[in-house]
Amino acid sequence: MTTTDLIDRLRAALGEGSVLTEPDDMAPYVTDWTGAFVGAAAAVLRPDGTDAVATAVRLCAEAGVAVVPHGGGTGLVGGGVPDASGGQVVLSLERMRRVRDLDTVADTITVEAGVVLQTVQEVAAAEGRIFPLSLGSEGSCTVGGNVSTNAGGTTVLRYGMMRDLVLGLEVVLPDGRVWDGLRSLRKDNTGYDLKQLFIGAEGTLGVVTAAVLRLLPDTPRRATALLALPDVDAAVALLPLLREAGGGLLTTWELVNRQALDLVLAHLPGARDPFGSVHPWYGLVELAGSSDDVADRLEAALATAVDQDLVVDAVVATGPTQRASLWALREGVSEVQKVEGATVKHDVTLPIASLPGFVDTVGPRLESLLPGVRRVTYGHVGDGNLHYNLTAPVGADDALLAAAPDLTRAVYDAVAELGGSISAEHGLGALKRDAAASYKSEVEVDLMRTVKQALDPRGLMNPGKVVP
Repeated sequence: MTTTDLIDRLRAALGEGSVLTEPDDMAPYVTDWTGAFVGAAAAVLRPDGTDAVATAVRLCAEAGVAVVPHGGGTGLVGGGVPDASGGQVVLSLERMRRVRDLDTVADTITVEAGVVLQTVQEVAAAEGRIFPLSLGSEGSCTVGGNVSTNAGGTTVLRYGMMRDLVLGLEVVLPDGRVWDGLRSLRKDNTGYDLKQLFIGAEGTLGVVTAAVLRLLPDTPRRATALLALPDVDAAVALLPLLREAGGGLLTTWELVNRQALDLVLAHLPGARDPFGSVHPWYGLVELAGSSDDVADRLEAALATAVDQDLVVDAVVATGPTQRASLWALREGVSEVQKVEGATVKHDVTLPIASLPGFVDTVGPRLESLLPGVRRVTYGHVGDGNLHYNLTAPVGADDALLAAAPDLTRAVYDAVAELGGSISAEHGLGALKRDAAASYKSEVEVDLMRTVKQALDPRGLMNPGKVVP
């Protein structure tokens, strides 16, 4: 079957408007947020339901054409981008945006894969619940993408990754069959937990079309503060203190270095430094709950931290507006770094106690490779995840890009030495596929290949991603 014949069959099965083939129409679907990955596609499919997805995947399988699932386009590692051959088909779930069920007794919500994360949050809030996953891209990223990348974000410390928030999945398999695993059970001990195969698989084992997600009680009272810290050691030492004082209410403990804050202050409209002097590191802490003592708990924790010389200064949000301004200083880093110029991004995770050692070790190594390289560091202290990004010395973008392979190897080597991982929440995609394999054992890589072979023996589901 020729590609033209396949597209004709897809149009007949899905409808004319569900199959895009014009280059201008397909352009948004063949790149990711970074712009570093740009591919080409034979067609972009936009099915409007699970049956249509199954039909599309089955027809592509019969034709031997690879399928690349596409979410909200907010990926950073090329996971949802086709290759440059022009022979693959992109499958967008953007038209599948139905909320299928909301159960306030079981505290679950069942949504289709194209539903935007912020929509889930808003539907939950209308019923006095929360869906706690929170990302900088929550206004555009989709549930399918969140599941496929096992998304993390700023509340993992309290609520866990996406893997911890999924109860059931509906998945179209590489041959077009549909696995209906949309169960809302908290307990199901009847064999392999199949949904976990697809969470974090980045579309390489099947297409997630719907999910049952956990909801939690609302946390209407929040206490938020930005802390000036002497070093990363203080940030790590503060974690158990904040946990104990928070009494289970600690939701967020974030870290930002001065270089990152400087970029935000330079490029984010309305941003201002809340402190009167410059500090090397900053921490954003938030407690959330329903009791009246949330703010008191935070203030008590900060008083103890100051007494122990862990905090140099602090600004406590006095209301929603100030809270939003403090959060903007943290959440604006990724966007403003893109404005600043060339960037080499790293999304690593380490044992929490090893964070100071990593920062102290890798910095001099990078400086020796590219003098003046700016280390833009921010992330989630509570779960050991750092976004350790590199920006060029002023006016030296070409030098950064030329040194990028060596710089990245230095970062990854330091991570491996300390027992960490080179991808915490962004996935592997095409960017980190081979690097990840080089840091895994032969047994681990073999197991991954075995799973891939079992579910997708012809290698037609998002080929070239995750598994080398």
